[in-house]
Amino acid sequence: MRKILIVGAGQAGLQLALGLQAQGYEVTVMSNRTADEIRGGRVMSTQMQFHTALQNERDIEVNFWESQTPKVEGLGVSVADPESVHGPGETQRAINWLGMLDGYAQSVDQRVKMSGWMETFAQRGGQLVIHGAAVSDLDFFAKKYDLVLVAAGKGELVSMFERDAERSPYDAPQRALAVSYVTGLGQRPEHPDTEAVRCNLVPGVGELFVMPCLTTTGRCDILFWEGIPGGPLDVFQGIKDPNEQLAKTLELMEEFTPWEYARATKVELTDAGGTLSGRYAPTVRKPVGRLPGGGRVLGVADVVVANDPITGQGSNSASKCAAAYLASILERGDKPFDEEWMQQTFDRFWADVQHTTKWTNAMLAPPPEHILNLIGAAGELQPVADRFANGFNNPADFEEFFYDPAKTEAYLGSVAGG
Repeated sequence: MRKILIVGAGQAGLQLALGLQAQGYEVTVMSNRTADEIRGGRVMSTQMQFHTALQNERDIEVNFWESQTPKVEGLGVSVADPESVHGPGETQRAINWLGMLDGYAQSVDQRVKMSGWMETFAQRGGQLVIHGAAVSDLDFFAKKYDLVLVAAGKGELVSMFERDAERSPYDAPQRALAVSYVTGLGQRPEHPDTEAVRCNLVPGVGELFVMPCLTTTGRCDILFWEGIPGGPLDVFQGIKDPNEQLAKTLELMEEFTPWEYARATKVELTDAGGTLSGRYAPTVRKPVGRLPGGGRVLGVADVVVANDPITGQGSNSASKCAAAYLASILERGDKPFDEEWMQQTFDRFWADVQHTTKWTNAMLAPPPEHILNLIGAAGELQPVADRFANGFNNPADFEEFFYDPAKTEAYLGSVAGG
């Protein structure tokens, strides 16, 4: 029986651990927190997962919360009119539309999912070690296990993985992030019966995302600001009090997205741990970490590909990474997990996630004219809105109509003419 160590208990690490466990592998998961500490801690992300990522969980039968979680059937885009951004309540929308998803999306608070998956892993006989691993620990473990995977995306361990400059166009954070989990959000008047993710774009300022979620106390909504550094939304860094963060979030909504603020006047935080803020530079790293003692470890998910959350792809990429790595490990059989295999395994993941990285980096930049035309046309042509929305599940499709102005023009012409 092959022995595998996974360091990190997030979406990718635990999904992969449970998948390997079901196939008879002897798996150890190392986490720096217990399940109870995770469940009772702060929120960790926004984690909206689209169809492919959800299917990966169904395939290994760990979709425990699917029936309880809001089913997100649409993805809406609103764009503020830059000329109307003057003061609270004055901002108007230049664009507003809703695209329909082919398969629904869902968001389960990672405090719920990761604590539940950890407990399931342990109940099924997996070895769960509560320990904050250092590089020196991995030096020891690399000799004891057939394969060591690093799925802890923060801290000392990430430094083992070299930044891939060719695939990392940004060397500084592109957005300041602020998340609040709330209850009491009113329905949207435009589509009161359709659960949807709403993307509100404020040109030159940033973005507000609003999405339904299942949290520790039940149904909630997430308010998520992404602010351009140094701009009017970059005001959360010094805020420690959760209620103060929510108050600032609502104040900014009133000024920049009053159509969202109108349904948020009675919201309250879900719990004392319901806020998160920070920033990080989007980075792609080389997948093989070299240990001082000569061993090799393989990086997983955001250890090796950390995109900005502007396109909501973090948990989706993590799920896809876990599925790709699971398939690669199973196919390897009894052969050694050597450095060549590690690179090939990452390449299998990169073949998919490269499209996510390209799209995310494009969305961080000011949109060129043909993209503005595309987003505007989606308000008049429902097939365009639907295709854009479904790109969140399959970012590879953006190659066909998004980046190249000629392809965009041809696509819009075909839809309008059809």
